[in-house]
Amino acid sequence: MMSHQGYVATPPYSQSQPGIGLSPPHYGHYGDPSHAASPPGMMKPAGPLGAAAPGMMLPPGPPPPGSNQFGQNGGQASTHSSQRFPGPPPVSNAASSYAPYQPSPQSSYPSPVSTSSITQLGSQLGAMQINSYGSGMALPSQGPPGPPSSSSFQGPLRPPQPSILQPGSQVLPPPPTTLNGPGASAAPPAAQFQPPPLPGQAIGPGLPPQHAANYGPQMAGAQLSYPGGFPGGPAQMAGPPQPQKKLDPDSIPSPIQVIENDRATREGQIYATNTRGQVPPLVTTECVIQDQGNASPRYIRCTTYCFPCTSDMAKQAQIPLAAVIKPFATIPPNETPLYLVNHGENGPVRCNRCKAYMCPFMQFIEGGRRYQCGFCNCVNDVPPFYFQHLDHIGRRLDHYEKPELSLGSYEYVATLDYCRKNKPPNPPAFIFMIDVSYSNIKNGLVKLICEELKTVLEQLPKEEQEETSAIRVGFVTYNKVLHFFNVKSNLAQPQMMVVTDVGEVFVPLLDGFLVNYQESQAVIHNLLDQIPEMFADSNENETVFAPIIQAGMEALKAAECPGKLFIFHSSLPTAEAPGKLKNRDDKKLVNTDKEKILFQPQTNVYDSLAKDCVAHGCSVTLFLFPNQYVDVASLGLVPQLTGGTLYKYNSFQMHLDRQQFLNDLRNDITKKIGFDAIMRVRTSTGFRATDFFGGIYMNNTTDVEMAAIDCDKAVTVEFKHDDRLSEDSGALIQCALLYTTISGQRRLRIHNLGLNCSSQLADLYKSCETDALINFFAKSAFKAVLHQPLKVIREILVNQTAHMLACYRKNCASPSAASQLILPDSMKVFPVYMNSLLKNCVLLSRPEISTDERAYQRQLVMTMGVADSQLFFYPQLLPIHTLDVKSTGLPAAVRCSESRLSEEGIFLLANGLNMFLWLGVSSPPELIQGIFNVPSFAHINTDMTSLPEVGNPLSQQLRMIMSIIQEKKPYSMKLLIVKQREQPEMVFRQFLVEDKGLYGGSSYMDFLCCVHKEICQLLN
Repeated sequence: MMSHQGYVATPPYSQSQPGIGLSPPHYGHYGDPSHAASPPGMMKPAGPLGAAAPGMMLPPGPPPPGSNQFGQNGGQASTHSSQRFPGPPPVSNAASSYAPYQPSPQSSYPSPVSTSSITQLGSQLGAMQINSYGSGMALPSQGPPGPPSSSSFQGPLRPPQPSILQPGSQVLPPPPTTLNGPGASAAPPAAQFQPPPLPGQAIGPGLPPQHAANYGPQMAGAQLSYPGGFPGGPAQMAGPPQPQKKLDPDSIPSPIQVIENDRATREGQIYATNTRGQVPPLVTTECVIQDQGNASPRYIRCTTYCFPCTSDMAKQAQIPLAAVIKPFATIPPNETPLYLVNHGENGPVRCNRCKAYMCPFMQFIEGGRRYQCGFCNCVNDVPPFYFQHLDHIGRRLDHYEKPELSLGSYEYVATLDYCRKNKPPNPPAFIFMIDVSYSNIKNGLVKLICEELKTVLEQLPKEEQEETSAIRVGFVTYNKVLHFFNVKSNLAQPQMMVVTDVGEVFVPLLDGFLVNYQESQAVIHNLLDQIPEMFADSNENETVFAPIIQAGMEALKAAECPGKLFIFHSSLPTAEAPGKLKNRDDKKLVNTDKEKILFQPQTNVYDSLAKDCVAHGCSVTLFLFPNQYVDVASLGLVPQLTGGTLYKYNSFQMHLDRQQFLNDLRNDITKKIGFDAIMRVRTSTGFRATDFFGGIYMNNTTDVEMAAIDCDKAVTVEFKHDDRLSEDSGALIQCALLYTTISGQRRLRIHNLGLNCSSQLADLYKSCETDALINFFAKSAFKAVLHQPLKVIREILVNQTAHMLACYRKNCASPSAASQLILPDSMKVFPVYMNSLLKNCVLLSRPEISTDERAYQRQLVMTMGVADSQLFFYPQLLPIHTLDVKSTGLPAAVRCSESRLSEEGIFLLANGLNMFLWLGVSSPPELIQGIFNVPSFAHINTDMTSLPEVGNPLSQQLRMIMSIIQEKKPYSMKLLIVKQREQPEMVFRQFLVEDKGLYGGSSYMDFLCCVHKEICQLLN
């Protein structure tokens, strides 16, 4: 199978994910390109690399006639299947064995170009079937494209994408872009659902039309006739002028193809975690996970499942070694929930030296009387209560009866030693704090919240075996003073107590403030009915903010219980009080070195408040309803540092935004959550956890403290070497989370994962996971935003991308022409995601995006798990006009590019925060009637935020698809209806991440060229 390494539709690569494209306008350079000497036998790239490479595979100088541009990688797979960009980046087979490189006997041409294991193209090139992916990846906008190289693959490669260009047409120009009419295409078109492109269309802005005549099925040799090294300017060539050819967008790696290939091989299968270092299915692939000794990838995903043995290798590759841990991840009903181990007063068995918990990595010796710790190698005595004999292979006889010996994840009941003040915790409390200033009363928000609380309090989370929830509830309203309510069950009417001294907040009552909802239901409903009336005549528009958090925390502290504050707030807190803020939204700072100030809180009050909250197990979730600047960077700090969530509804309008808010509130109150948590990540000798990103607070370098952690929150952990790792023992990770359950029980949740180690760089690249890498890079960049200029951060990201790929090229890929861009199979769509990250509004300001929105997105990404960041950086784009109403699954997604849209089409786009239904100007009237129940495009009301229930199969199917996309997502996505060529389409366009940004930011194609150029400079 090895031979298919061509880039075609890549077969199951080990990991790659859909990507997103964004791009930094500035690219920096690396200081020290020459990290490693090239191994013997590698060809140094030929030709003037420096200049040449803007293009992906540009040939090195005019190649000898007939040389096979796409050279072949003689069937050996260069360790990872290398992908070339130039032509179809070779597809690789994840399983391919990596044999040593031998020149391919087939290449009948004297080609200097490297061979990539493309199914040995040799003779097939003549036939030139240009398939979905072939094409000589010329650099799009820099310099003439390289020859379209063909890649015909045979063998079990997957069929080309739907209606991709037919053989021969591959290199034709793209179809007229559907959005702006012929000739204006903003992005490299990729004809997924379109007729083959018409000749003569220019692809990118400013490129001369292509001459279709030059392409058709031609002989391989002809393809190479362009000069190799170009000066960087567009279309300047070093040789005789050639007609400008444009690269076919389908020839560059497609995130959609990567996702589909992984699904084709792994969807619906059982993935057993019994092998150390195996690469799990992609996050986008649904499968059944069976814990057989390593934690499920739902709990832990890594940037690579094979760590380099030495820190020198790690520095050489520059691939971050990190894990994205989601300790409370939701497990589907067809997988086994975590077992609870209870050793009574003895508590969990732990290593005496490093304190790691008993797990499958402990080795029992001396007949079962002692065990050697897999983390620090210390030999410990087995406590008498835990003793068991060993079998003939040295395994305990009760191995399969004890979750902690045979499973990767399980829980322990914690003893009093693990509790505050050595006494059992009280069950947590929820305190609802409502801003009753003038605007919230007037727009009906206060009434809406009060009505909804009556329903949602019936659904407070509870343990499966309990009748009712143990969580107690309390209520506070505020504007520039605070109002506490006594809702004790024996009262006829709730009582209000006002605290006017916001400088030194105290809690005016203890008894009757936090109550059991079932017992006090009548009094609570009475209160919720009264609040909107009570403040109906208030003209108070000033609010406080920090004192509210302080009050909630003091109430929990007095009740000696952990808990969560639900704050409903809408304006900048300008009243005289601690935490008072001023409007400091200054557009003049954008694109300067001082831009970072906009992301920093404007006072240190919130940081110290967050620290106190964490110390007392008080988590804060904030629902913001801003009509103007509210300083999210300051207000959002406490929710972020306490493991809470920030929700934001700009210019809230009752009839449009009500449902989104209510869905978020219901979901937040009912989700799986742990309180007053502390997490430790232990590792085996040779490496350790050095950096942590997420909704966390750290008082020291090892304890990750979280006032709460829920099923959607992930903590990303970076590891560094402190010694050499051995291939035999691998790299072991144990994440231990101590927390209080919703019923008030103290527990330890343990997740263990074993990774491989290798002294071969190729193994490291083979085991990478693009989606986890992007999660790590996004969080580390978004953390850096507080301290470094954005331009510097973007340069570092581009540099590191080039560095990772250059190291692969130099040490792992078969020799090939410098003009080829070669990507490891597991990272072939990494560039599209990285480009998307670079274009994200946090790293690249855009005039229409507010400072608050940038701070908000920054905060959301900091706690995302891998699946959420994957969708956020490469949205799902689904054609709706081709729906088969008889099918129950989602339609096949298309690439996020304008070239995929069509005037007759209807498309649904979702990224986890937003959902758009885009309607082409010529959408079929029968579809419009079926979805909207109106006769034509002109009659559609674009203000609606939910689709009408029309009662026909199309309407039902579309609404079902939307609910499938929404389920299990942390945020309720508000639907926006967008008509082609109307103003709101601009907002939608920024999510087409493979295209050029409207305000800067490269297209995916341009970014590949930029990265290729950087790689060539590094290799030189």
